[in-house]
Amino acid sequence: MNRNKIKNAAITIPSAMIFKILICYIFVSSFTSIAEAGWKRLDRGLYFGEFKSPQISEIGDSMVRVLRINTKYYRLGLFNASEPGQGHLLTAKQWCQKNGLIAAINSSMYREDYKTSVSYMRTKDFTNNSRLSKDKTILAFHPKKKGVPEVKMIDRECENFKTWKNNYHSFVQSIRMISCKGKNVWVQQSEKWSTAAIGTDNKNRILFIHVQSPFTTHDFINILQKLPLGIKRAMYVEGGPEAQLYIKNGKSEYEFTGISNRAVVNANGISWPIPNVVGVIKKE
Repeated sequence: MNRNKIKNAAITIPSAMIFKILICYIFVSSFTSIAEAGWKRLDRGLYFGEFKSPQISEIGDSMVRVLRINTKYYRLGLFNASEPGQGHLLTAKQWCQKNGLIAAINSSMYREDYKTSVSYMRTKDFTNNSRLSKDKTILAFHPKKKGVPEVKMIDRECENFKTWKNNYHSFVQSIRMISCKGKNVWVQQSEKWSTAAIGTDNKNRILFIHVQSPFTTHDFINILQKLPLGIKRAMYVEGGPEAQLYIKNGKSEYEFTGISNRAVVNANGISWPIPNVVGVIKKE
């Protein structure tokens, strides 16, 4: 091979490789941008998303709000009005202010005493409700040992709760929305309301979810699965006027309240005091 051929080859091969690398970079960057569209970075491992529902509600803006939490940087906490030292019902915002939380959402529905969860709920030091109900989903956190997920959403249909129970200190049981097989397990009904939910995504991040516009729960699950959330599992934690999500990190602050299907606003936009919340705490 003569000198000119060698020179041309030396120029052509790297140029072709650079072109391919550039195309791959553009493709990956575009894909990442599409996947992250709608998300706002609040802090490392903490993102807030607002997404227009593909199904439009007759009331409100049809926006779904989601806080995405990476458990590498944040942990969950359970706070109960019935626990000594907590005292009384508070709004999600007040729970955050009192306990130094970054965010809070309803933990589950509660009984008529306005204190006790309808299903199993406990921490290492306090038990709100010791009764395990028929509900299929249990959110487990505060690991007892290394080697298990920081937070685990247990589906009792495909996982043994007795086994997983030995790995965690804190538990919140509630109604399953999306099964371990990715199925919408909520029967269609006529009633519509706001919804607060907790989910996990395909990277084991935690999702605090709120929609104020009323939807049937069955339809709302379908909506969640169509949005760019990567949602894998989810459980229902509250509906109607009590459903809340509050977030405060630096200059970013958001407060969302619920409504029923009979009103455009809930008590002029005022959040209702609630007895139990799951909160977000930044790790040291």
